[in-house]
Amino acid sequence: MLLLYILFAVYIFAINFYAFRLLKTQREDWEDGKSFQKSDGKLILSAIMGGAIAVYVSMFCMKFRLSNLLFMIVMPLLAVLNVYCFFLGYRGIYFLL
Repeated sequence: MLLLYILFAVYIFAINFYAFRLLKTQREDWEDGKSFQKSDGKLILSAIMGGAIAVYVSMFCMKFRLSNLLFMIVMPLLAVLNVYCFFLGYRGIYFLL
């Protein structure tokens, strides 16, 4: 049972780290003058998979993409949904065994 908790925690950490690095890469591409619009789908997908908190917090820390209305509305909603799903995941692991 402890192994499932550890695997779930590693998944949460990994997807949040990936979402943070993806947004940081977008910012670096924007600073270099490259196009970063093509990876918006990856950013939204990583947020849906559990990285919405990292995307939302890193948007404010880096002061990047704050004018994008889609991200400013969808990311907090996905963050709340992610936290709820993480809670259900931890609670569900306990009831599975």
